Amino acid sequence: MGKKNFTRRDLIKAAGAVAAFTVVPRHVLGGAGQTPPSEKLNIAGIGVGGQGGSDLNALSSQNIVALCDADWRQAGGAFKRYPNARKYKDFREMLDKEDKNIDAVIVATPDHVHAVASIAAIKRGKHVYCEKPLTHSVYEARMVAQAAREHKVATQMGNQGQAGEEVRLLCETIWDGAIGQVHEVHVWTDRPLNGINKVYWPQGVDRPKETPPVPETLDWDLWLGPAPYRPYHPCYLPFVWRGWWDFGTGALGDIGCHSLDPVFRALKLGHPTSVEACCTLVNNETYPVASRVTYEFPAREDLAPVRLHWYDGGMKPPRPPELEDGRRWDTNGALYIGEKGKIYGGRLLPESRQKEYGKPPQKLERSPGHHQEWVNACKGGKPAGSNFDHAGLLAQVVLLGNVALRPQLREKLTRARLQWDGVNMKFTNMPEANEFLRREYRAGWTL
Repeated sequence: MGKKNFTRRDLIKAAGAVAAFTVVPRHVLGGAGQTPPSEKLNIAGIGVGGQGGSDLNALSSQNIVALCDADWRQAGGAFKRYPNARKYKDFREMLDKEDKNIDAVIVATPDHVHAVASIAAIKRGKHVYCEKPLTHSVYEARMVAQAAREHKVATQMGNQGQAGEEVRLLCETIWDGAIGQVHEVHVWTDRPLNGINKVYWPQGVDRPKETPPVPETLDWDLWLGPAPYRPYHPCYLPFVWRGWWDFGTGALGDIGCHSLDPVFRALKLGHPTSVEACCTLVNNETYPVASRVTYEFPAREDLAPVRLHWYDGGMKPPRPPELEDGRRWDTNGALYIGEKGKIYGGRLLPESRQKEYGKPPQKLERSPGHHQEWVNACKGGKPAGSNFDHAGLLAQVVLLGNVALRPQLREKLTRARLQWDGVNMKFTNMPEANEFLRREYRAGWTL
């Protein structure tokens, strides 16, 4: 074969290729009960403050070798926890310089950078864990999923609840026919609100006029990334970027990939045929304070058509009569309505029916943990539960709701719902809506 200098990434890829045929005993590689260095992934983080830091902690059994964040004050906690990791502000520089040292990447930036960072890593053959809602636009979600398939990398989106017992029990209960064919689902959240007088982040507001100086620890141009340029203001970061059209995806993008994921799994949903929305006043800068989005899904195999309702900003459906007095009708929840009954909070209504029914027959394998699923997949195991084939579709559907909320379309959408051709990724009855499926990037930024 001739001589070749193998990198760690070459070895990990080779291990994945032969995983089905060869098992190397752990004691050959390391001490009993220990994970030898040769079995660990070299992981880099892009966006390591906040949720990114939490993801790194969940993967701290691996080697954290490089950290990148445009805001070094926000990233300070991660820098202290991993003092030996090399530090960067520009993920493009990090990927270039660390190419031979990195096996996998965590992307936990604001939403508007997810796709460009994920695809940059995927094209280099890196496994990618990306926080929800995977991308900022429908087009990006499809492109990220396509890139992951083409480059055959292991992926996982950060909707951690998908690995939980509750989701599996819900699926098994519905598949057992406990409430018959499900024809309607209501899902709601209080975001961006948190109680009556508190907000997680502002929505329904306009752009500030003040232009304070940029903090020394922040590279504002890098933080903006592919988004249109605007002057720095602390109302955009950290965390509060979620409510701005240019940076975040609003309450639907923030929570939808968490709370709609069980609906997709239990009801085996694909692309909807239509989407429509109503909301409080909305402008060109931020998402509305509250909204309701309705998706129509066609019949699938032997499953009935489904109407899925999403509510945010504290709105929710009427309390079902089967819910007994004294039980909470929470500000965040999901209600499944079938021909033979209802499920709320993962339990049949009324509670007497749940006690009579008990537990469904087990049909699904249980998860070793959300982050561990990804680690196993990176090392040649089966695809993670929210790999980008699944997450890409889920994100596309979630983000369709934000297109229906666009202020530029509100007048026309009072007279018609958007008809969706999922295979060809286009709206068929309102061509002008298609421009909101993707966005233009600033010079120097690309997928």
